[in-house]
Amino acid sequence: MPVRIAVVGAGKFGQMHLDVFTQLGSTGLAELAAIAETNPGRAAELRDQYACPVYGDYREMLGKEALDAVSVATPDHLHREIAVAAAAAGKHVLVEKPLDVTVEGAAEMVRAARDTGVLLQVDFHKRYDPDHQTIERRARSGDLGDILYGSVHMEDRIEVPTVWIPHWAPRSSPAWFLGVHFYDLVRWIVKSEAKTVYATGAKNTLLKDHGIDTWDCINAKVDFENGAAFTFDTSWVLPKGFEAIVNQGLRVVGTKGVFECDSQDRGTHSCIDREGMATYNNNFKRESVDRQGRKVLRGYGIESIEDFAGNVAFLKSGGRLEDLKGVWASGADGLEVTRIAVAVHESLATGRVVRLR
Repeated sequence: MPVRIAVVGAGKFGQMHLDVFTQLGSTGLAELAAIAETNPGRAAELRDQYACPVYGDYREMLGKEALDAVSVATPDHLHREIAVAAAAAGKHVLVEKPLDVTVEGAAEMVRAARDTGVLLQVDFHKRYDPDHQTIERRARSGDLGDILYGSVHMEDRIEVPTVWIPHWAPRSSPAWFLGVHFYDLVRWIVKSEAKTVYATGAKNTLLKDHGIDTWDCINAKVDFENGAAFTFDTSWVLPKGFEAIVNQGLRVVGTKGVFECDSQDRGTHSCIDREGMATYNNNFKRESVDRQGRKVLRGYGIESIEDFAGNVAFLKSGGRLEDLKGVWASGADGLEVTRIAVAVHESLATGRVVRLR
């Protein structure tokens, strides 16, 4: 029997979850069983598009539907209540990054899942990028020696906070929206937890020109317990003419080697009338057609969500949480990433180094 999964939040990234679980329906692994969406207009669109119930309130959905799992793709500050309620109802839970925007909230979510024995997984899809997996594998094998230092940059075009999410961008920041991706990835690569954080940032064009009270950029230095030190440069004010929606890259330096990954420019470029120059990160999401003429989506942005369905299927067939192997990020991982992001914002507010351990 396929695992029955509901999606809560059907916005821009929630659509990705809907696409993945719909696609898995053709394999028999999973079934998109229900959707919860608070926007009435969007909910009406979903009822026309999908052959499953669409609810305006996730609580009603949890009370009425026979579900195995719930996928949460709402704005960050709404994750906690939904995930805790789903876990209390005995449903396995996938949460979009970050797990929560408070340490207390993330810890509550971890406890709720532990108390009911359900899977709590965080969609840190950077772990599924094959280039990142190569870096992790070579670092784990000792090929890089002791990791000394590294750097990360992740930057969005300004349309993300001003067009995509202007209504909740003031409750977010480049660290929450972007930085958490790489806080987790670096933790996974260096196999160590953050010890201290120091951050600076700037509030300029988003506040002055767009009336959105949030950070334009945040620049953080994180020292890890094993001695590795990484800088994380995040922003979401790149000009509209930049060739990709996101600019991103990673550099890792050890005593025996170095790895560099330009994960924005994978080498595929285009120039089309009225669009200008563009680059394509086909590692994240790519589209093809199968022999039956059906659209098929692949890439690490797809596979990380698929992995959750596979994990739930393993558990539904009698598998145990402690035997669940793979690259997936747990609620405990999500909690550690939230600790880093909270420390980043504390350092911004105080101008001081923040000690986590």
